[in-house]
Amino acid sequence: MTRTKKMPGLSYSLPAWECQVGSKLRAVKGSVCSGCYALKGNYTRYPAIKAAQYYRLASLMDPRWTTAMVAQIKRQKFFRWHDAGDLQGAWHLKNIMEVCNQTPQVQHWLPTRERKFLPLSADSIPKNLKIVISDHMIDQETPVKSWPYTSGVSSDKKLATCPAPSHGGKCGNCRVCWDRNTTRVVYGKH
Repeated sequence: MTRTKKMPGLSYSLPAWECQVGSKLRAVKGSVCSGCYALKGNYTRYPAIKAAQYYRLASLMDPRWTTAMVAQIKRQKFFRWHDAGDLQGAWHLKNIMEVCNQTPQVQHWLPTRERKFLPLSADSIPKNLKIVISDHMIDQETPVKSWPYTSGVSSDKKLATCPAPSHGGKCGNCRVCWDRNTTRVVYGKH
């Protein structure tokens, strides 16, 4: 598990180097992934962090993964999937959804760019899991319309709806990323 300074509770990270869509977007100027935070700073400064991410990536194939994740998450109120990295396949999402089913008291948030792994309808998603499709480009004008939850990044911080910058860079008491009544969140470019 990872613990970020910004968010409440634990989160889970995988190596951003292994993102399928993100690895292509890194080469696209103006994409959110071209300046990926998970490919710099503490994520790369400390070899132990990168090693732990690759260990987690390998552990996805372990048949005990779901049980182990439930044991670690069950006492959390809020949990974020992938503060770095992204879904590796539909099987990965299926396992995450099983973790959510077994931890109904936890609010889960999963931002992703891997639309191809999502079900056709959000109706099959556990009610305690909010899957958010993240825009590919900074200042993207048209969010995905085929999914109820999206997020974007704005180069104009005045257009951002995430209040973290006014809370010292932390979520504080805000939980809109987990709230299924909030359909879109826009983050300021950082």
